[in-house]
This record gives sequence, C-alpha cells and structure tokens, in this order.
Amino acid sequence: MDLKRVVVTGLGALTPLGKTVAEYWQALSDGVNGCDYIQQFDASKFKTRFACEVKNFDPTDYLDRKEARKIDRFTQFAIIASDEAVKDAGINKDNVDVDRVGVIFASGIGGLITFQEEVLNFASGDGTPRFNPFFIPKMILDIAAGQISIRHGFRGPNYAVVSACASSTNAIIDAFDNIRIGRADIILTGGSEAVINAAGVGGFNAMKALSERNDDPATASRPFDKDRDGFVVGEGAGALVLESLDHALARGAKIYCEIAGGGASADAHHITAPHPEGLGARNVMHTALRDAGMKPEDIDYINVHGTSTPLGDIAESKAILNVFGKYAYDLNISSTKSMTGHSLGAAGAIEALACIMAVTKDIIPPTINHFTDDPELDPQLNFTFNKAQHRTVNAALSNTFGFGGHNASVIVKKYQP
Repeated sequence: MDLKRVVVTGLGALTPLGKTVAEYWQALSDGVNGCDYIQQFDASKFKTRFACEVKNFDPTDYLDRKEARKIDRFTQFAIIASDEAVKDAGINKDNVDVDRVGVIFASGIGGLITFQEEVLNFASGDGTPRFNPFFIPKMILDIAAGQISIRHGFRGPNYAVVSACASSTNAIIDAFDNIRIGRADIILTGGSEAVINAAGVGGFNAMKALSERNDDPATASRPFDKDRDGFVVGEGAGALVLESLDHALARGAKIYCEIAGGGASADAHHITAPHPEGLGARNVMHTALRDAGMKPEDIDYINVHGTSTPLGDIAESKAILNVFGKYAYDLNISSTKSMTGHSLGAAGAIEALACIMAVTKDIIPPTINHFTDDPELDPQLNFTFNKAQHRTVNAALSNTFGFGGHNASVIVKKYQP
C-alpha cells in the first residue's frame, strides 16, 4: 500500500500557560511557571494544595451559557482548543467534504468533575435518585469527540482514545494512520483533561504520586532534579488538524510540519511504576523511529514524559541512552511539564504542540526548576535546564507514558516539499 504523507495544518491550545497557541508557546519559550495554589476547590486539608490550573477561565467567554452548563469542563476545553485549530486550518463544512473529516479526541479520565458533583448531590439528599439528565453525556470521555463533530458537522471517523497519560499521543497516531491509509482527508485530533477537584487531587495524593511542596509550588515540578518529589497535576487541551499532504496542497493550506511516524508499547510491568530499565520506553521510541524510517541521529529534540517522579525520570533517561547511544549527547531534551504540570490524557497533545513549534521556530523550550544535579543521571545529557536554547530542529520526538504501562511516541519533522 502506498501510504499518504500527513501534515499538520491547524493548532489550538488551552493551557495553564495561555489560552491560545501563541500565548502558550511564548510562555514555554520564556520558561514561565504555570503552578499556583488551587482555586477550583478548598484544598487546605489536602496533602497537595497546588496545581497547574487554566487561569481565569470562564467558559461563557467562548460558549453560550446554556450550552456551557450541559458539558463538563474537560469538554469545554476540548471545544475551545478545537475551535482555534479549525479556524487556524481554515476549514469549514463549506470548503471540505465533511464525510472525509474526522475527529479522534482523547481524555484519560473524562468528566470527573461532573461525576463528583452528581454523586455528592445524591449522597447529601434523602436517597431519592435525582440526577441531572446530562450526567452521563457530560461524564463519558468520548463526548468531547462527539461534541466537536456535532459543532463543525464533521462526519468522518469519530471516537475517543484512552490510555491514561498516553491517550492523546495515541489519538494523534490513530489520526495519522487513518489519513495515511486513505480513510479520511482531515482529522482533528488531540486531548483534553480537567480533574483538579477533590476526587482527582485526593486520589493522586493517596497514591503518593503528587509533589507535596506546598511551601513553594512555583518550583514543585522539578523534572530530573535530585530533589523532585512527584508530579504536579495540570489541566487543559491541545488540538491538531492533521491532513493528507495532497489534500492540503490542493486547498492551499498553511503547513506547520509533517507527521513522520509513531509507536506504541507496553511495559507489562506494574500498574503505576515504570519498568526500572525503561524497557517499554525504549521499545516505543525504537518503534516510532522505525515507523518514520528514521535513524537516532535524525532526531534533534525529545520532549520527554519527564513527570518529576523519582522513578520515572531515571527510567526514561536510561531508555534514551539505550536507543540513541552516542547520539543521545547531541540531543536537546526537555520536560515542558516543569511549566504546565502533568495534564494526564491531554499531555500528549499539549506536548506535541511544543514539538511542532520547536520544529517551526527552531527553539527548544526549557526544563525549568532545576537546582541540584541528580547523580543517577548522566551529566552529559542536555536537559535544556532553566533557559530555552536556539538550534535547528529538523525533527522532534514526543514521549508519553501512562498508568497501566501504556507508552506512545510520535515524531514530527520539518515539511519538505
């Protein structure tokens, strides 16, 4: 089968660092911290009292008030980011074949805020089952893809992908595959997450997964720092318009970059901890390179999973050294989670955007909050600590790994006619 080339023609973002792609990228480049004390609920009794929230968010700035009430915060994020991407790509139901335009959109958890609200309302009553008629459609994580397709009239492939924190990278890979084998001309893809509530923060606290640096939340997310103590939960959405190259050229679309390849693997090791030698991470990067027809030396930048957990950062660095060998020392590596926090099922899309902009602008966003070298990490690896670096970025790889041992990697590269 002759596989079609796939390019990116539209981008959208709603993140703790900015409510548009331009704002998000500027903040990333400047090394801005997106973490602060939690505003969405009273976290004063929680072990972790901070997060990377989308700041000053009012859904009615974007959506009709009645419409906004019928959808969970994660779907609001998804719609808003997708609207930006669709507008950026210059597509609408009048200038494309909507039967050939799909939506594959991910979330790791879905409507957790709605779920908590409905259960608490029921528990505080007299036992009479009074539930919001929109409870289920607000909660289910596939509803973001459904709502986006309804909003724009896109009737191509439409579904959600869930693989915990690898979810939206897997969604991008599925979109890429559907286009390159000819099932669609365009697919809007990405991911969204909004779980900064009592259940989300309390659940991750119970697992001892979150940083508890309550005295200094601005520096709590410390990927690859010796004193890292867990991740910082984030929220937001990232959206990408993927399109076959011939279709994009035919309509004169702006092209950001090309999707080169992707891969998926499993650790088959533990429900939450990574394989200590980074076996799954190693396998998924090998798979992505093979799928892209690329060699390790072809990659200039890796946006790592880099969650700021004691075990995860070491396992991923071991995997990079194994896959890239001597070329690992020529790479720029950074974890933008040091700025955005970990947005779970949205992380892959938000970080793919960072890779796309790095390829487009030839700037490597930094890993901020580095204070103390970790002796367990190879000191020759360039983690782009604390300040962005300028270099030619011909190709970038994005890693995302999820609870359950799910791993996904996607590679983007400069578009060459």
